[in-house]
Amino acid sequence: MVVLKGVPALPSPETLYALARMGHGDEIVREDVNFPTACICRCGPEEIPADGEPHLLQAVLQLLPPDCYVQSPERLLWLVPSDRERGLQTPVWTSYQSILSRAGCASPLATIERFEFYEWTRKAFAVVTTG
Repeated sequence: MVVLKGVPALPSPETLYALARMGHGDEIVREDVNFPTACICRCGPEEIPADGEPHLLQAVLQLLPPDCYVQSPERLLWLVPSDRERGLQTPVWTSYQSILSRAGCASPLATIERFEFYEWTRKAFAVVTTG
């Protein structure tokens, strides 16, 4: 067995393979298990199972820097109106922003409405579904 040095242990081999094949303009989506990944990926992006958010983001950014040529390299599924009305908290978003800042990305996180996010995801290179 070959052991690569300097590669974070968290990304799965499938995730590493997807990252290695990505090129300019390709996007990867990280989503939780409640996201309709199987449906979205049926005729589109590759589905990759994974664990470890938000640490997975940090590991991926060690291998692939954020795209500094886009307005916001990290997009989040905006809370649905009922979640916003009841004041649902999303502390992991603060973690994402901190991880991106440490990786040299000064852009704020962007949010996308639910169904617009689904359409954007269909055009992604891969969808990594975390636990």
